[in-house]
Amino acid sequence: MQFDIVTIFPRMVEGLLAEGILARSVERELVRVRTHDLRDFTTDRHRVVDDAPFGGGPGMVLKPEPFFRAMEYIRETFGVPDAVLLPTPAGTRFTHREARRLSGLGHVVVLCGRYEGVDERVCEALATEEISIGDYVLSGGELPALVVLDAVARLLPGALGDEQSAEQDSFVRGVLDCPHYTRPAAFRGLAVPDVLVSGHHAAIARWRTREALRRTLDRRPDLLATATLDEGERAILDDLVKKRGGAGEAPAAGRRSTSDERD
Repeated sequence: MQFDIVTIFPRMVEGLLAEGILARSVERELVRVRTHDLRDFTTDRHRVVDDAPFGGGPGMVLKPEPFFRAMEYIRETFGVPDAVLLPTPAGTRFTHREARRLSGLGHVVVLCGRYEGVDERVCEALATEEISIGDYVLSGGELPALVVLDAVARLLPGALGDEQSAEQDSFVRGVLDCPHYTRPAAFRGLAVPDVLVSGHHAAIARWRTREALRRTLDRRPDLLATATLDEGERAILDDLVKKRGGAGEAPAAGRRSTSDERD
């Protein structure tokens, strides 16, 4: 998979590529990441990429010309991308479902804004989709680009040491992950739940399912409206709601009968 990231701060992106899962994914050639300095696509001696907004107002706006030249270079050199992302507060919320969708593409470009944003003509003519990683404002699009890159790369086959890790992550089926523990079994008066050291694998699996549903119900009940649950999970969720004195049934959730329906 190819990622091209256009930014005025390429070193912000390159730093993450040297560590962790992303570094391993690049080393294994699961993903190829190219950074492009937006200033390289200017034509003036001072390499200016921004200007004051028409109509007045605070801040500066990134000019359209360098972005258009950057995209022309990427298309001519590396081919037409499958998606061109523009991180912006007005974009569609980036979710695990979106990360999975992008992981199935071959070539993604991310255009990173700065200051007051980018000229609207970049949004209209270059970006195929605008994304947002949350309801807050960042100084630029580099951190969202890295979030997208990390979320997508870890879904690529071979990126993780254990392929089941990605399938058990939070949000995969609309349910948060269960709590996790490791050695020592007792630490400063805090003990690991007995079931996890029992060696009873079926009981451990039931405990993990129940705790994942309990955590989701406590912390992100909104996810349950679209979660994909089997009949056993649905029964556990109904029981959790009843035991806490909830009125009526648990939040409606999708059902599945086979593993093929998880997507």
